[in-house]
Amino acid sequence: MRIGCPKEIKNHEYRVGLTPESARELTARGHEVWIETGAGLGIDATDAQYQAAGAKIVDGPDPIFAECEMVVKVKEPQAVERAKLREDQILYTYLHLAPDPEQTKELVASGVTAIAYETVTGPNRTLPLLKPMSQVAGRMSVQAGATALEKAHGGRGVLLGGVPGVMPGKVVVIGGGVVGFNAAQMAAGLGADVTILDRDPEVLERVGTHFESRAKTRFSNVANLHDAVCGADLVIGAVLIPGAAAPKLVTREMLGDMQKGAVLVDVAIDQGGCFATSRPTTHAEPTYVVDDIVHYCVANMPGAVARTSTYALNNVTLPHALRIADLGWKEALRTDPHLAEGLNVHAGEVTYEAVARELGYTYRPTSELVG
Repeated sequence: MRIGCPKEIKNHEYRVGLTPESARELTARGHEVWIETGAGLGIDATDAQYQAAGAKIVDGPDPIFAECEMVVKVKEPQAVERAKLREDQILYTYLHLAPDPEQTKELVASGVTAIAYETVTGPNRTLPLLKPMSQVAGRMSVQAGATALEKAHGGRGVLLGGVPGVMPGKVVVIGGGVVGFNAAQMAAGLGADVTILDRDPEVLERVGTHFESRAKTRFSNVANLHDAVCGADLVIGAVLIPGAAAPKLVTREMLGDMQKGAVLVDVAIDQGGCFATSRPTTHAEPTYVVDDIVHYCVANMPGAVARTSTYALNNVTLPHALRIADLGWKEALRTDPHLAEGLNVHAGEVTYEAVARELGYTYRPTSELVG
């Protein structure tokens, strides 16, 4: 199979879909790999390194979209890229379609076969291709929030860890999954006063056992959420409903009861955000203020630590890429039900139920396509 990897063009996105090591794995199996010139520079991977791995360097993205059977990316295709997609082509990347009707419409119109990293499952309904980026984003959320809390950046002027004789900052983490767990680890490591909210008693038990006295847990209902958020210096939104839009848990009215200069970091922004006042931002302009509350809503947080993120991502995406390349998408999905969960769009139809429900499309089960 001919596999292409274009340079990412989203604002301040430095990751790349394939590392030189991943390219070597694919070429060693007899596949062609085309890399857009300069695609790997954000992770310090040169064209020469890709060539040494057996890849072909091409000038610009057009040859990749025109001639490659599978396109491997990191972020969702931008409008100019979507216009180049075509029937009988596989797109393998993060998509996050539920809050993005325009992207969904254009992918459907293109006829492309789109496999989304974020809905590929693992044992016990885990999301192994989302997990490493969730780990990165969770850890970065505290780092970003701590910076936004500085007075020069519009925050309250609070040091999360405090100092002797001065209380530490209060960090509230909404959601005890992978993002929330990693955020709580970082915040607790800094010495902050950490509270984790979740609706699943088993999650609360697990994180409570892990953190012991280093973090508190609370059941997430309206009253507890309001109380915790209004006393917080930093609130991290870490909720996820696989493939669906995130619920709006922090309302506009709650902002009026929060402390002036408090910070909201919305890690769920790729799925529409879990704060009512959230809107996507970029690393170029990461924050904005609503009702005296600082919002950090960067939609590609892991892109800022591109080398770490790219290698962590390739560790989990490459095995499936090899399977698709070796077997073809239909056989790969037919023989791997976990990978089959990744199919979101095929030949003009929406094949992921949550996306179809959110955006009003007729749902076509993947099982009907692969037999």
